[in-house]
Amino acid sequence: MATAAGQGFEPATGDGPEPPGAGRAAQLRTAYEGLLQIRRLVNAGADTGVPAPWELLRMPRAVALVLEAAGLPPSAVDAQGRRTRTGYRVAAGAAGDGRVEVTWLGPPGGGAAEEEQERLTACAAALEPLGWVCLLYRGPRRRRFLEVEPPRRSPR
Repeated sequence: MATAAGQGFEPATGDGPEPPGAGRAAQLRTAYEGLLQIRRLVNAGADTGVPAPWELLRMPRAVALVLEAAGLPPSAVDAQGRRTRTGYRVAAGAAGDGRVEVTWLGPPGGGAAEEEQERLTACAAALEPLGWVCLLYRGPRRRRFLEVEPPRRSPR
């Protein structure tokens, strides 16, 4: 579905402004249903538990779409880049290693650090049934993050 600017639906990654409310739920539902339909077509029938090839090429976008469709809130930033809302943030992994990192961020003093393990576990619970491999790590300053990667293909 195209937006007013003629662009396709862009899921919230947590690095932009708060997503607009008007009409977004319908666009999100259409985009998510499209993702599942593409999976059915490329995965020979009914299997929606394996990411489609396009998802592997645009992993941050695909992961953000699943998280937003699951009802998890994205973080948001204002025009100066300051966090204005607590939620997930999806970004490509280091050095284009074929992974995505999901963090739980919010405004300073907003309590994001205290809830990150529970909320990142919820992110993993939304992603894993759709074939993504999720590993919870503790990074710098003891902050947790979720590393998301495509499923390992079995040799044929």
